[in-house]
Amino acid sequence: MTRASDFGLIGLAVMGQNLVLNVESRGFQVSVYNRTPAVTDEFVAAHPGKRLVGTPTLEAFVQSLARPRKLMIMVKAGAAVDAVIEQLIPLLEPDDIVIDGGNSLYTDTERRDAWLTAQGLRFIGAGVSGGEEGARKGPAIMPGGPASTWGLMRPIFEAIAAKVDGEPCVMHIGPGGAGHYVKMIHNGIEYGDMQLICEAYAIFKAAGLSTDEMAAVFNRWNEGELQSYLIQITGKALEQRDTETGQPIVELILDQAGQKGTGQWTLLNAAENAVVISTINAAVEARVLSSQKALRVRASTQLQGPSPNISGVDRATLVNQVHEALYASKVVSYAQGLDLMRTMGEKKAWGLDLGGIAAIWRGGCIIRARFLNRITEAYRADPGLQHLMLAPFFVEVLNRAQQPWREVVALAVRHGIAVPAFGASLGYFDSLRSARLPANLLQAQRDFFGAHTYERVDKPAGQWFHTAWPEVIG
Repeated sequence: MTRASDFGLIGLAVMGQNLVLNVESRGFQVSVYNRTPAVTDEFVAAHPGKRLVGTPTLEAFVQSLARPRKLMIMVKAGAAVDAVIEQLIPLLEPDDIVIDGGNSLYTDTERRDAWLTAQGLRFIGAGVSGGEEGARKGPAIMPGGPASTWGLMRPIFEAIAAKVDGEPCVMHIGPGGAGHYVKMIHNGIEYGDMQLICEAYAIFKAAGLSTDEMAAVFNRWNEGELQSYLIQITGKALEQRDTETGQPIVELILDQAGQKGTGQWTLLNAAENAVVISTINAAVEARVLSSQKALRVRASTQLQGPSPNISGVDRATLVNQVHEALYASKVVSYAQGLDLMRTMGEKKAWGLDLGGIAAIWRGGCIIRARFLNRITEAYRADPGLQHLMLAPFFVEVLNRAQQPWREVVALAVRHGIAVPAFGASLGYFDSLRSARLPANLLQAQRDFFGAHTYERVDKPAGQWFHTAWPEVIG
């Protein structure tokens, strides 16, 4: 009699295939299903000797799994996930576990959780980060759902996750949609991180550095406090030459960025919770504006500005200044994302462990970076930390970096080099450190036109006042 499989996966695109091979390599037998049977057959045939069970139908797939069944859906987020779940429900039995491993919106995950719970089934919304390589060798996994369901899935998740200092890069994030929510914020931070690196590249390009020289800078940075996956691949990307022309491949790529929506979801959630994520916002807007290529080309012939050429600057000084600006802005991007997670976690009573989340981001995921150790340490030292930028280590980093940070932004502004994320990060830093902002005038304006009232600095908090402002004619 054929042994039942320990795990099943639906959807054999690149991520799904690599996850299957990862799970199988950890000693588990895996059943696979794809809506196109030929894809299933080809995948299994391409890996002879592996503990893989190809199934031609969903019915056969479900029947091949050991009870309680553990199966993961890896299809495009949205309606496709719902369609697969609808087909699965009649085939499953109570306590079977359905895992959505795609980039689903957390509110969809909460809806599906309620839907399947009513059917007596278990549901996990699991954010998976790391791309193809992470899926195969070990991703960071962010599962949300009941703690009891996490207990059943823990052996498999911990086996396949990336490891840092022997610790698996996975933890139970929280109930309901918490896992996919944290993955959404991860992606928002990723947007900020990538845009900041692109702005550093733009400044270096304006200073006349060749792609090889820039690659050397990023490679060197990857050996120090800026060490991260994104810095590493930036150096590699800048080194790459086009096989056809011999030119740097980066310079042949159209400057028109794509996005899949998770950054925009993060912006909407921040607005709903009145949390400032200006660096991430600038990054999302930069992608949107980049997509308007025709408009930008037209505007470049009509709108005037200074020359972006800064080739006369001292390169060594500039590289050090950009390093500090990038590090400080990166801290701001992470701090904003964590502030949004803290706010939402409290609102939803998810009990999010921000230090633990930073710890599982240290390996496997796209935003993995050396300084995540420092973030984990900050929250371990002060679990009630109100804001990452107020942790002693990061106070020191930001204070150290703030002058070169200003020099970089000022240089870019003087020469017309667009640095929206650097600028937004510095603006956030200056606003946060201001004991008094010009919002007093804003409150006066609101009271003037709408009688919205205001509090006074010379009166007890909670008392509200209104001024009889003069009438304005015309």
